Amino acid sequence: MNRNDRIVLIAAAVLGVLVLTGIYLLGGGEDRGQKEEVRGKKEHRYVPYAAIPSQQPETFYFDPNTADSSQLLRLGLRPWQVRNIYKYRAKGGIYRKKEDFARLYGLTIKDYRRLEPYIRISADYQPAASLFKKAQRGERKERMDNKAPLLQNKAPLSENKAPLLKEAYPVKIKAGEHVALNMADTSQLQRVPGIGKYYAKEIVRYGNWLGGYVSVDQLDEIDQFPKEAKKYFVVQQAHPKKLNVNKLTLQQLRRHPYLNFYQAKAITDYRRLHGRIEDIRQLRFSSDFTEDDFQRLTPYVEY
Repeated sequence: MNRNDRIVLIAAAVLGVLVLTGIYLLGGGEDRGQKEEVRGKKEHRYVPYAAIPSQQPETFYFDPNTADSSQLLRLGLRPWQVRNIYKYRAKGGIYRKKEDFARLYGLTIKDYRRLEPYIRISADYQPAASLFKKAQRGERKERMDNKAPLLQNKAPLSENKAPLLKEAYPVKIKAGEHVALNMADTSQLQRVPGIGKYYAKEIVRYGNWLGGYVSVDQLDEIDQFPKEAKKYFVVQQAHPKKLNVNKLTLQQLRRHPYLNFYQAKAITDYRRLHGRIEDIRQLRFSSDFTEDDFQRLTPYVEY
């Protein structure tokens, strides 16, 4: 190779080295920046769970019929519990009283007692019949007040008219007298002060649903029942209809007012996994039951 060829070869090699160096300096720095940015994103994405600070539950007044998901989460409810509330409301479910919210799946006694003082059910979600109860009572009292002077001025009623008055306005029992809750019909129930046709029918309907009353306090479970009327009732010969928890199906169990779908399912699942139930308190480890549930159910179950 002569001298000129060597000079050309050396110049080409030097030029190639310069070009490669320029490409590395101009393009390689950008690649390194992108790699460092991606590495930073990955490190930020995989932050350990323990390093994330937990949010403390808040307490404020809320209506479970209208509260949105952000409010329910701030109260300390789990996301899956919030989804269950939305599903319940989407199907037409309504929380009419505080105790209805206690049936939320997975809600513990501790959480319910913490939230109970802050639950406010709007009057818009109360039964429409409650709008007319007070008005009807006022009209009835006004009619009686208007008739009182006329009855005083009239001559005594004849014997054939007296029964008609008793049929229209049943004679109320006096203080100290009682009505047997499980044996009275609607006409006898209307003799109790504060009980009209509506509540007489409700007492019979709810008693049939329960399978019989075992305590006068169960009348409080009727919507807006007048508490002053409870002193006129007694429970005699309480023989409630029993639920055989080892034989009834899920659908049959959930018909009872003291069992919801999840509790009935817990009973059938326990039978399938563990066999025969000898005592309802065998389900005490289930999150669907509370001690109050066991106390209410005990008189109504058999094995």
